[in-house]
Amino acid sequence: MAALGSLLRRRDPHRDAAAALYAGAVAAARAPSLFADLGVPDTLDGRFDSLSLFVILLIERLRRDAEPGPALAQSVFDAMFRDMDRSLRESGVGDPSMARQMRAMWNAFHGRALAYGAALAAGDAAALADALARNVWRGAPPPDGAAAVLAARALADAGHLRGQPLDRFVAGAAGFLPRTEATR
Repeated sequence: MAALGSLLRRRDPHRDAAAALYAGAVAAARAPSLFADLGVPDTLDGRFDSLSLFVILLIERLRRDAEPGPALAQSVFDAMFRDMDRSLRESGVGDPSMARQMRAMWNAFHGRALAYGAALAAGDAAALADALARNVWRGAPPPDGAAAVLAARALADAGHLRGQPLDRFVAGAAGFLPRTEATR
């Protein structure tokens, strides 16, 4: 019984690194240029979609690497959904609807991960722009050229992440490209 108790209390060895990587994704997803220059909706949904994109870029980079890459990718995912759970609770979502809300976010994230991951793996900017237009702007037409610019940014970040060694991710020190505000 004591062994089970210690197993249940065992801490994720990648939790701190994942938290740092997730914080980097949050910072990238909150870049003012995404909202001001590209017209990403500054709404709860728009912020979720922006964050999802950057977390997916991290996860795609890590899951294709040798261990501990896939385990760290899972830890980044877990960090995101711990944060989503906390945010929902702080916004007043009650326990009866929490599971439904979390399931809806997980399904949305999973669908985006499949679409973006396939386009990223193929280096297909047009497919990525189509998927981003569909998800980020939720059926409304994006501002002229915005989806293509966002796809190009995502592909550039994916290349930047691929160029960083796994040990930087394990240390929580890897990051996205720096952004200037006038990048469109």
